[in-house]
Amino acid sequence: MTRVLSLRRLRAMLVKETIQMRRDRVTFAMMLGIPLLLLILFGFAINTDPKHLPAALVAPTQDRYTRAIVTALEMTGYYHFTYPNVSAAEAERLIADGTVSFVVTIPSDFGRRVARGDHPQILIEADATDPAVASGAVSTLGTVASQALLREAGAEAQAAQAAASQLQVIVHKRYNPEGITQYNIVPGLLGVILQMTMVMMTSMALTRETERGTMENLLAMPVSPLEIMLGKVLPYLAVGAVQMAVILGAAKVLFHVPFVGAMWLLLLGVLLFVLALVLLGYTISTMARNQMQAMQLAFFFFLPSILLSGFMFPFRGMPGWAQWVGEMLPLTHFLRLVRAVMLKGADLATVRPEVGALLAFILVFSLLALSRFRRTLD
Repeated sequence: MTRVLSLRRLRAMLVKETIQMRRDRVTFAMMLGIPLLLLILFGFAINTDPKHLPAALVAPTQDRYTRAIVTALEMTGYYHFTYPNVSAAEAERLIADGTVSFVVTIPSDFGRRVARGDHPQILIEADATDPAVASGAVSTLGTVASQALLREAGAEAQAAQAAASQLQVIVHKRYNPEGITQYNIVPGLLGVILQMTMVMMTSMALTRETERGTMENLLAMPVSPLEIMLGKVLPYLAVGAVQMAVILGAAKVLFHVPFVGAMWLLLLGVLLFVLALVLLGYTISTMARNQMQAMQLAFFFFLPSILLSGFMFPFRGMPGWAQWVGEMLPLTHFLRLVRAVMLKGADLATVRPEVGALLAFILVFSLLALSRFRRTLD
């Protein structure tokens, strides 16, 4: 009768599993790599209260009161005037294409109104496509501006005190005046869902053939590596089109997300994004030995994309090295494109950098996939 527990048999099983784990280097690396990656990203890269946000200043007459207001805003840590003296038209372009998060407009008669105690006003326009970015910076405006006038007054304390009490800071939240979170999240979900499904499905394209034993038949066919790659990835473009229609329909009907841009430009962005994703998934399939490894590699790419693309956390709140990594992710550029088109009504010239980045990803992933596939033929 066989004993229920034998230390010798148990030791043999432990040795066998250890050897198996050592051979499966991808799984072993994922077990160590994912906790380390999460620790680094959440510990160093994630910041829900971004500071030093780029701002533009429109101030025809930069008198001492104007300089006091600007200095006070910068001292809060939220504003960084990267464009300290621009015209109204240039400021409009900067906030429309996402170069700056704020436009501060101080009228030419601001100094005279402060001196007379005559209801001075300043206008601050905030890019509210991501409500989390603007909320902290906007909440400190009134107190900071009033105290700046009092400090600058000197001998004119009485007039300045009257002006400070009557100072009006007009905040105009652009593109999402009510600060509705769904306007930011739902367009981003289009990119997240497409990436999750497209990369996952295509990453198993070649590994499925290997596991089913049909890879030899595929290699024996009179087709080139390019034809095999196109045959594997093009059907998923149709799947991506169906997903896009469902998500955009739900965004409009269920969440009432505005759509003020051109549909053809959004479709172009989705086409380029999906093509880049399926090529990435195909590249992963040339590296993995089985479907489990393919899913693990796809997840390892998916995790930093979610955290560093600006989908969950403000992109400008991350440190420089994290933003540099985020710029190398297709999802980052697609999120900028889809939010700019849907919420801002951006044209092709505005989103040209994002379109160019997606085209570059397509080229790089295509070359990697073809080169990796040729090596697997040996």
